[in-house]
Amino acid sequence: MNTAKQKESLVKYWKSENTVKDEKVIDAFMKVPRENFVLPENLHEAYGDYPLDIGFNVTISQPTTVVIMLESLDVKKGNKILEIGTGSGYTASLLSVLAGNKGKVYSTEIVKELADFAKRNLKKLKIRNVKVFHHDGSKGLERYMPYDRIILHAAAEDIPEEIIKQLKNNGIFIGPIGNQCNQNLIKITKKKNKVIKENLGDFIFVLLQRK
Repeated sequence: MNTAKQKESLVKYWKSENTVKDEKVIDAFMKVPRENFVLPENLHEAYGDYPLDIGFNVTISQPTTVVIMLESLDVKKGNKILEIGTGSGYTASLLSVLAGNKGKVYSTEIVKELADFAKRNLKKLKIRNVKVFHHDGSKGLERYMPYDRIILHAAAEDIPEEIIKQLKNNGIFIGPIGNQCNQNLIKITKKKNKVIKENLGDFIFVLLQRK
């Protein structure tokens, strides 16, 4: 099956299961070549609906997990977004499409080799509204705060208050909270400086690395 058919097959599955309803997310998924963000030996599995190893004990998340997170994040054109855990740059590229030319994506990656890998991948696609930083994102990225949206790709033991402080009012945070065995994907919306928490279900991510 060629990549276009594999993509279409995943989208049909999501629609049949009512997994994702936001056409903007589906459009971004169709536009971005996931095969550009996996290791060469995994090219034939680029659209398998499961995580793939990208080295350094890190994976590129399964497509279904990514679209669930992005739909809940509800990115608007022109948003300023913080991503913690760039990995190979795949989700950053999807965020780039969702935020549009006037939006900005600031992405942190604690592993230098992965940050460099992501930069190369994004450059190949001529993506200009994403900046990748080799940086410990466990406390966010104060330099460009506040953010409209924050997405965390690794599990923190507790809700990361320092990161939530970097959200704008009416901003949204998505990220996994828990330990190695038991994690919930949490959505936090900041309203009048109060936080509204929503549990989106059980997921398993790598643990958040700190320097």
